[in-house]
Formats: sequence, C-alpha cells, structure tokens
Amino acid sequence: MFPLRDENPSLTTPVVTRALIALNVGVFLYELTLGSALPEFVRAFALIPRRFELALHGAESVTTAALPLISSIFLHGGWAHLIGNMWYLWIFGDNIEDRVGHVRFLLFYLAGGLFAGLVHVITNDQSTLPTVGASGAIAGVLGAYAAAFPRSRVITLIPLFPFFPVVALPALLVLGFWFLMQFASGTLALAGGATGGVAWWAHIGGFGYGYVLMLLLGQPTRRSRARLA
Repeated sequence: MFPLRDENPSLTTPVVTRALIALNVGVFLYELTLGSALPEFVRAFALIPRRFELALHGAESVTTAALPLISSIFLHGGWAHLIGNMWYLWIFGDNIEDRVGHVRFLLFYLAGGLFAGLVHVITNDQSTLPTVGASGAIAGVLGAYAAAFPRSRVITLIPLFPFFPVVALPALLVLGFWFLMQFASGTLALAGGATGGVAWWAHIGGFGYGYVLMLLLGQPTRRSRARLA
C-alpha cells in the first residue's frame, strides 16, 4: 500500500511540518556538496549504536554518542530515502500539528526521533553501521495519526501487478498494515535474517511512541472536535 493523500484537511497552516521538510531537504543538499568529505560527516552525525557502549567504558565521549540521536534524523542516504520520508511527513504531519499545536508538534517530533533512536540502539547495541533518516520520527507521526484519526480516509495506491488500483481506505488499515510490515521485518532481523540496512525497530518504537502518546493526550480540543464532526 502506498498513500497518495488523505481526506482530512487541517484548519491551521502546518508551518512546522513545512519547516521540517525544508530543513531535511536543505541538509541533504548540503550533503551533496561534501564530496569526499561526506563519509566523515556521516560518521560524525549518524547514529552508531556501538558508540553508546564505548561511551559507558570511557572510550568515546557521551556527546559524540548521544548527539546523533537528534542529528541523524535530519540526514538521508539518497533521494529515494529523502523523498519517501518527506512524502509521509507531508501527508500525515499537518493533521497532528493541527491537533497538538505548532510548538508541541515540534517537541513531539524530536522526542519521537530520539525515542526511536534509543530503541534502535537497544536492539542493535553492537552495530557499527551509521544509521540516518527521519523515518523513526515520522513513524511517531504515523502512530499518532492512527490513534487520532483511525477512520479518516487515505487515498491509497495498491500495487497488484499488472493492476494498480487507487482506493480510499481507513487510516488505521493503511497505517496498521505499514506497522505490521515493519514488525515482521524487525522480527526477522532479530532472528538473524537479512535486514537490508533498515532500522526496523526504530520504526516500530517510533510508531508505538506516537500511538500511545496520542492516546494519553486524550480527546481533541473543541476546535478539533468541530472539524471532526
């Protein structure tokens, strides 16, 4: 399933969502200018789980290990990686920003990326592979959307080669399917299967964080209830 758009207009301008997309694109364009210096830049700001154990033994600074929990969510490994992440943020981010407010959405997004990164570290503690991408933070947005707007219609492309039907599906079905795919892949990775270099458990942790936190936030404000009626 590939979401194309949702039928859930927001009442406010999603300035933070747009700013996050612009920042991610800007950082990626900067990455493209680095040339041979790019690998060193990535190792400095990407999330590398093994660094945390080294920091505990004094072989690595705590700052060097911990800073990438935030910096890594603004780095991407290629155009497809960037566009895929920003597409999901564009579709689902505006409604969560509208629901919780601009400042709280920014804090929610950053905390989601941090939490997802910690889950990745815990489940891959010996890995020395640099991990980059906003997908953990965006997974938090997807989880929040599934909790807040489960029945909102999402226009979805379903690849059933040679046919590619476009249908309107409930958000909980679309995002629930996405979560199940991440969980299946993450479980396979823990069992020793191929991971394809994807931080599956960061996605799972981020989605769970967003879903639970949105449930804890309770009922929407009066403005949001009027929009949902």
